[in-house]
This record gives sequence, C-alpha cells and structure tokens, in this order.
Amino acid sequence: MTKTLSALALILAATAGAVQAAPAPAAPRPAAGAAAAAAPTPPPGPAIPGVCVVSYERAVAESTAGTAFQNRMQQLTAQVEAELTPERTTIQNDGRTLEGQRATLAPDQFQQRAVALNTRIEAYSEKEQLRGQELEATRQKALQSIVAQINPVVISLYTSRNCSIVMEANSLIAVNPAMDLTAGVISGLNTRLPSVTFDRERITPQQAAAAAAAGGR
Repeated sequence: MTKTLSALALILAATAGAVQAAPAPAAPRPAAGAAAAAAPTPPPGPAIPGVCVVSYERAVAESTAGTAFQNRMQQLTAQVEAELTPERTTIQNDGRTLEGQRATLAPDQFQQRAVALNTRIEAYSEKEQLRGQELEATRQKALQSIVAQINPVVISLYTSRNCSIVMEANSLIAVNPAMDLTAGVISGLNTRLPSVTFDRERITPQQAAAAAAAGGR
C-alpha cells in the first residue's frame, strides 16, 4: 500500500511533463567560454589558400529547407501535445479528486482506486515517452535528408574554390570570411532542396522496447 500511496502522491509530477518541441539547431558556442564570447572578434588575418570552412548548422538553420523543417517539427510537436494534454489533464484531475476523498473512503476502497489510477499513470507515461521517441526519430531522419543534399554542394564548392581541406566552422572561434563556404552552401541547398515535407515517424511499443534492450547491452 505504501508504494501505491507514494505513487499517488506524485500524480502531478508524474503527469505534468509535456512533450518538448524539437530543438532548433543551437548557435555556435565559443570554445573559450563566456569571457571569449564577450571579447570583440579580432580583425581577420589573410585568407589561407586551400583552407576552407563550412557550418552545417548554419546551412540548415538559414536555408529554406531548414526553415520548412523547423516549422514542420513545431507542427508535429503541437499535434502530439494536443493528443496527450486531454489524457494528462484527466489523470491530474482524477488524482486530485481521489486525494480529496482519502478521508471519506474506506482504506481498501481508496487502495483499489489508487492502484487503478497508478496503472493509468504508468500507461500515460509510456505513451508520452513513445511520442517523444517518435518526434526525435522524425527529427533525425529529416535532418539526414537535408544533410544528404548539403554534401554534394560542399563537394562542388570544395572543387571550384580549390580547397585542400574543409573544416567545420562551428569548432573555430574566428575565421577569415573569404575562407567560409557556408553562404554558397546555403544558396546551393536552396536550389537543390527548396523545401521538405514529412510526417511523424511511428514506433510501436515493441520496437521501443527492443531499442531500449539493445541500448542497455
């Protein structure tokens, strides 16, 4: 009984989580910390021949396909939240009602209702987790489709700009703009992939369990 009552006492906490929107590509973080971020960017030195940089993160964020990706993920996240909210609210309300009846119900009757409510909480939590996994799988798949179109553009610019090496711009503190291919990558991506459309990936409870088991090995 103690375990059930403990679960009942945590009803609000157990059912208060909402599925979060898929995060937008994060802004580059300065490697030297906050102090470096506050420092002015030094004037660029001369461009190094054959050394080029590109920001995949910025290419996705500023391209038309990337904008469509973000908008669609927000739509899908809102759809999932609209699905989960009524059930979550009902469980919360039923939990408050049952807690308010604790003093008037017989102990065995309260225990029976608490067990039933706890079963609903567990089922809801599993559904919420599954929807979050589906959104993450959707995000990853859509991003992969965009990156697949970025790579040929990078290769083309690598050749046309006579690059000997291409580095990820987000790992650098500062770089001469003449060495940055990102603007050209965005332009090329907009031509190759003006937009993206996709639906939410579906994951069965069995698939989620199998993935969890594989991850635990």
